[in-house]
Amino acid sequence: MEIIVGCIILNDDKILMVRESKKKCYGKLSFPAGHVEKNETIFEGAIRETFEETGCKVKLKKAFPILVHNDNDGVILMHFLADLIEEDPTYNTDEILETKWLSIEKIKNMDKEEFRSYPVVENIINSLENNSLYELEIYKNF
Repeated sequence: MEIIVGCIILNDDKILMVRESKKKCYGKLSFPAGHVEKNETIFEGAIRETFEETGCKVKLKKAFPILVHNDNDGVILMHFLADLIEEDPTYNTDEILETKWLSIEKIKNMDKEEFRSYPVVENIINSLENNSLYELEIYKNF
């Protein structure tokens, strides 16, 4: 089972999303996220992946509920609400076509096919709207 971590940066009522350039999901929108590296905590991984994909430095604030995808070997998705500390428009252009700030209303009204995984997007939006987030300490031993 692999662990994917990422950040939801909410700034001025908009969320930063990335448009992917990987072959399997080319042109699809998603939240900045990626694999946890060896000897890296989930928090370090989320901050690093967000920086690599967006050029943004962030501070983790809250944790979203864990999502589990049971396809193939299974994937655990862990997202964190993050405050934007610094935005630099340089990012990994091998993986990302563009970054885009979108309002929650815009995201909710977009065609589901525009997203890499609309169920993940829907879950994140619902968690934000229902304020069903956790303190970071919930994962202190993860």
